[in-house]
Amino acid sequence: MTVERIHRADDPRVAAFRDVRDGELLRARGKFMAEGRLIVRRVVEDRRFSVQSILVNEAALADLAAVVQGTALEIPIYVCGAEELRGISGYDVHRGCLALVERPPETPVDDLLAAAGSLVILEGVTNADNVGGVFRNAAAFGVGGVLLSPTCCDPLYRKAIRTSMAASLRVPFARVEEWPAALARVRAAGFTIVALTPREPSETLDVFAARASGSRVALVAGTEGAGLTPAVEAAADYRVRIPISSEVDSLNLAVAVGIALHVLNATTIAR
Repeated sequence: MTVERIHRADDPRVAAFRDVRDGELLRARGKFMAEGRLIVRRVVEDRRFSVQSILVNEAALADLAAVVQGTALEIPIYVCGAEELRGISGYDVHRGCLALVERPPETPVDDLLAAAGSLVILEGVTNADNVGGVFRNAAAFGVGGVLLSPTCCDPLYRKAIRTSMAASLRVPFARVEEWPAALARVRAAGFTIVALTPREPSETLDVFAARASGSRVALVAGTEGAGLTPAVEAAADYRVRIPISSEVDSLNLAVAVGIALHVLNATTIAR
């Protein structure tokens, strides 16, 4: 562990951390940013990830020292005060801790389909908190992977990782380019495609789950408000809904996916 002190926000040694809020730029450079002590601890401990450098305040350094010292890795650690950290990143960093990490190789779609016993598929979900919440649910209910349409938020964007409690670092995912044509590949791999939608015609989730025991289910969910596109709903094998009060228009996406996975996990999704 090499500790270096930073006294100015424009110090060139921490130039990469000034891009922390631009997830697409980091992605184009083959990097992602881990934020918060829990997340940084996990990427340091997980040998699948190559940590390039860490930027912390004094409190975070003390908290993470044992973890970093316990590895054989030589990771440069830059330490600065709260004001300098805010000046470098442009915002108040969660728990005063960032790590710049190399992106792992992308998972090929066919590999994901072959290995997963169940899937969640997201269409056009751009909200990082919702994507992170879905990954957290996927990890909780033993889902084998997440498939993303082309416009979905990057699961390795810092907010998505943080909301997922690092689940997006563990649950395999892949992004498809041909959409919604890629659903045919999912069906050909042996999955039953189930569209989660509040619209009719659809059946309640529990009715479907009772009938579908043993199926390899791919649960498809879309954005809040607009939901799934008509093309995706038409391409699904089944359309299911979660019964809710007529006084409420819809559920938060991550909440809805969590409820659906709980019901399906009891009857159809193999752990």
